[in-house]
Amino acid sequence: MPRLLYASTSPYSSKVRMAAAYAGIAIDLVPIKTEDKPAELVGANPLGKIPVLVLDDGRSIHDSRAITQHLNRVSKSALFPRNPDKRLEVEVLEALADGICDCALSMVYERRTRPDAMVYEPWLDRQWAKITAALDLLNANPPKLPKKITAGHMALRACLGYLALRFAGKWEKGRARLVRWAARFDEKFPELKGCIPG
Repeated sequence: MPRLLYASTSPYSSKVRMAAAYAGIAIDLVPIKTEDKPAELVGANPLGKIPVLVLDDGRSIHDSRAITQHLNRVSKSALFPRNPDKRLEVEVLEALADGICDCALSMVYERRTRPDAMVYEPWLDRQWAKITAALDLLNANPPKLPKKITAGHMALRACLGYLALRFAGKWEKGRARLVRWAARFDEKFPELKGCIPG
């Protein structure tokens, strides 16, 4: 069975866990602490980043988007539409959600790894401006939640879960439609709720 090296708080890991569960692909979950630089992780991904999907034949797939593409192929398109235009929409949504997470993570690491006196506030402000611009765009037109969801939907739910974990009370203001979207996602797909960052 493929093994997923992951962290429960990682939005990228969350997206991949949701994608595997939704597509019905069994994976063995292996929790990893990246700060410990475990040999298993570095051997599978020299960047030392998660998630990493280690296949039965020993090959490893890193970067969550590469993993969702692999899971889509294995599941015969359970995660991305076959129609090129619709697929592009999903890929763009996934990239936007991941981009928000990239900015949020950089803010978390800026505060976590630097002494308070060395935290660079203009950097944090720039990242937050990017996050709020993307969230405002999504709030103005949240993606529909059909019966068959995509990797884009899962990426957005993982993203909002991560923001709720790290920026609770800060990202929601003025974005009631996105807050409702997350709640509806959880109601419609309760089997994926356990994968949300936490």
